[in-house]
Amino acid sequence: MAYEGVPVTVVMPTYNEAANLPGMAEAVLGLPLDALHLKIVDDSSPDGTGRIAEELAEKYNADGAGGRRRMSVLHRTGKDGLGRAYTAGMSAALEEGAAYVVQMDADGSHPVEAVPRMLETALSSGAGLVVGSRYVEGGSLAEDWGAHRVLLSRFANRYARTILGTDIHDITAGFNLWSAATLRDVDLSSLDSAGYSFQVELKYRAVQAGHRAAEIPIRFAERTEGVSKMTLRTQLESAVVPVRLRLKRR
Repeated sequence: MAYEGVPVTVVMPTYNEAANLPGMAEAVLGLPLDALHLKIVDDSSPDGTGRIAEELAEKYNADGAGGRRRMSVLHRTGKDGLGRAYTAGMSAALEEGAAYVVQMDADGSHPVEAVPRMLETALSSGAGLVVGSRYVEGGSLAEDWGAHRVLLSRFANRYARTILGTDIHDITAGFNLWSAATLRDVDLSSLDSAGYSFQVELKYRAVQAGHRAAEIPIRFAERTEGVSKMTLRTQLESAVVPVRLRLKRR
């Protein structure tokens, strides 16, 4: 396969995902990618997610061929926003030599089996960003989403796309694969967004820096266990960030 030996790190932020994490770790580390690493970034989850992550890392690292570490855990001292969790995890992945970094939720909403396809797309097309897209042909949202959630999701995405003038169909997507070169050019430490709007800012700045984006269709599922972390504050931030980015460009 074309992606044999390519170092890929899946960065997965967690907060109270104790019920979902074991299954997600098994699915990710079961992918047919021989140089894949799973990095959990836990924000001091009170439900013990961090402890479970350490136990899983010990288990999977014991199985690594030639002593290769297949999983690691980055513990943060508090809940400080999804964007900052990703920044910490992605920065660590780059320092450890990842050629590609995947963003993935821990709740089971992203199709794990799409990761090899995303990597193949990046390698064959030269794209610095591959988006697992709900809004290209073949993409879809979970059937059990209510009409209100579907409309809100589509509106938020179209709102950000229109203000920023981007061709990325799913600019709010949280399931993305990045080349190391793209992330270094963007400079993760300079990003302003702390919450979910991190997804929009990072894509926008990557395209502005001259990196090409590709999209592949995915089915976005309902979370397996637990409740959504989306709050009114994060929704308000998501509304303000596209405007701020547009004004900064001007």
